[in-house]
Amino acid sequence: MTGRKQLNLVSSSELLSLSSSEYQKVLRSSKVIKTGSQAEMLKRVGSNLQKAVVKYMNDNGYGNSLNGYSWEFNLIDNDSTVNAWAMPGGKVAFYTGILPYCKDEVGIAVVMGHEVSHAIANHGAERMSQGLAIQFGVSSLEVAMGQDPSATEQIFLQSVGLSSQLGMLAYGRTHESEADKMGLMFMAMAGYDPREAPKFWERMAKNGGQAPPAWMSTHPSNERRIEDLNANMAEALKYYNP
Repeated sequence: MTGRKQLNLVSSSELLSLSSSEYQKVLRSSKVIKTGSQAEMLKRVGSNLQKAVVKYMNDNGYGNSLNGYSWEFNLIDNDSTVNAWAMPGGKVAFYTGILPYCKDEVGIAVVMGHEVSHAIANHGAERMSQGLAIQFGVSSLEVAMGQDPSATEQIFLQSVGLSSQLGMLAYGRTHESEADKMGLMFMAMAGYDPREAPKFWERMAKNGGQAPPAWMSTHPSNERRIEDLNANMAEALKYYNP
């Protein structure tokens, strides 16, 4: 989908099984908000984006890559954590701390479209494969679990943006840029105005303090991100049907 070759030492079935297990661990150790307007809004956006992703993948010949997906969208009560993430298999979580930046349903679609795109583009599998190669040498998930299940679990969590204990970098600029572009298309297909995406990152830039120059960070700067989103806007608007 991205036009890049990716190192992949992890089978889809292995990754989806691990993702489901780790997602449930997160939910059990967190206070999940199951009812109320915010939780309902999150699930509504999730349902709309899920339909858009499935349609896009089927229309473009990638439908089989969604086999085994079991989508879930959960809101975690944690105002101090400004974050959201998506594990392979459609396992999505938002923390209440990011909702003020989202402001509304469209803002949630911006963030969720981006995070889901990481999973759709196999960024987690790519990063986990890189982690296995670094930690164990060129190996497989089965061998790594047999040698050191705790380290393997940490590699997985880092691969989907939940841990940094092994010194691996966060999603790199290439991954972030790919997820930004794909997320823009997905939110447009789901009926959300993609022109709101740059506005979200403007809010993040305004409230996020002094950011490092782009060359010092694995993430694009907010300014570069906004420029790239606007550069892809004409294409995204072709998918937008409010």
